[in-house]
Amino acid sequence: MFIGVSGLGRCGNIRIVATRRRLYWLSAARSTRGVDTPETVNDLLHHYQKYELTPERKAFASIENHLTLSKCYIAPRWGSYKLGAVRTVQVEEWLDALKLAPASKTKIKSAFSVIYSHAIRHEMVALNPISKVRTSSRRLREKDFLNPDEFVALLRELSVRDRAMVMLAGSTGVRRSELMGLGWHDLNVATMEIPITRSCVRNHFGETKTESSRRPVPLHPLVLEALLEWRKVSLYNADTDFLFPSIRLHGKKPLSPDSILKKSIRPTLERAGIVGKVIGWHNLRHTLSTLLRTLSVDIKVTQDLLRHASSRTTLDLYTHAVSPQKRDANNKVVELLLSGRTFEVQHLSAPSPL
Repeated sequence: MFIGVSGLGRCGNIRIVATRRRLYWLSAARSTRGVDTPETVNDLLHHYQKYELTPERKAFASIENHLTLSKCYIAPRWGSYKLGAVRTVQVEEWLDALKLAPASKTKIKSAFSVIYSHAIRHEMVALNPISKVRTSSRRLREKDFLNPDEFVALLRELSVRDRAMVMLAGSTGVRRSELMGLGWHDLNVATMEIPITRSCVRNHFGETKTESSRRPVPLHPLVLEALLEWRKVSLYNADTDFLFPSIRLHGKKPLSPDSILKKSIRPTLERAGIVGKVIGWHNLRHTLSTLLRTLSVDIKVTQDLLRHASSRTTLDLYTHAVSPQKRDANNKVVELLLSGRTFEVQHLSAPSPL
């Protein structure tokens, strides 16, 4: 293989160009041998989806997220490009022009980068042009959370069912997918805890987000009382039933967390006079983490209580807090939220179908 040196030395790109030309001839050689090697980004997307986006390898939510990003962003803009024609700066300029939040742009970049990593693993290419793309995950605004007074104001206006959901999510930090995957058989009254063993995304059940997520969460007596109160009036309260079932689907599936937000929690926030904040299920988890920081709870205990898996330092590097410490941290938050406050029970009848 001959590579002209004229001009390349001034740019300092001899090695890069040589590699790209070598990959070009390698790809051509494979094609002549009839080897199924992707040539375009669309081809690579299909290859990745076929061999990597499978239930055995990825969680349902991860599969859905990648397919959505690929279909809506990557394929329309870059699908027809040859694998070696995608350039770092071009991708960076494209992402910068998208009218999306910085965090969303970072997710698109990650989805784009992972397919090139897949190509490298299968020896289709040697370079990942996305790895050097610069993006910022800086938030346009800080995450909203509820202070103790706002949390109680919300609880006072909610139905028995929705109050139990918000108290459970706000006091334990369970993710919405984990919340919807819970059944009455998970509720351990004796030990006052709930084991988190699965998640539910769009009525698809699977593993939790991370291995560290598969841990029990402690229940404060007030939270346990709210759950048992809900169980008394629920139409589906057998051990085999969901903790929060859909009445419209006759209890065979859990509720839609998005429907609860839209039809109940957010309108209730407005009635309670809590405006100017965008509150979702993850904001309740953020409320817990914020209050734990306010109480100066040890970072290791906080990480254990929230069941976080750090990308920089794995949980194996930390000494897990013993159960009494976890429960004490949880009790501090719930008592800060609810101690000394009372509210009348409203909407004792079963909630309207969703």
